[in-house]
Amino acid sequence: MTTHHIDVLIVEDEPWLSQQFTRSLESAKYTVRTTTNGLVAMDLIDEQHPRVLVVDMLLTGGTVLPLLHELQSYTDTSSIPVVLCTNLATDLSVKDLQYYGVRRIIDKTTMLPDDIIAAVRYVL
Repeated sequence: MTTHHIDVLIVEDEPWLSQQFTRSLESAKYTVRTTTNGLVAMDLIDEQHPRVLVVDMLLTGGTVLPLLHELQSYTDTSSIPVVLCTNLATDLSVKDLQYYGVRRIIDKTTMLPDDIIAAVRYVL
């Protein structure tokens, strides 16, 4: 069985945005997996630890915080850096969310396509 290295796991419930992130990151030679759900994300993380998580704050049915909190409770996942990509960026700060592994926040309302690549490179 061949294990493929996953650079970035995207947790985003807007399919068009998830596809855009995937296209941008793959064009920069990152290996990407995606999901729309925090519970599925945990399973994917258990299967293959990504080097970076790109997550939306608000997901269908809740926020991403339970997933991020769960990751912080395990030594093998607590060091995975998180890029938070959200419409709530102006209301949030990296300092307030650093406990959850958040290293960079991107504002969906003003971001450019290459911002996701720059953010991933920054946290790596």
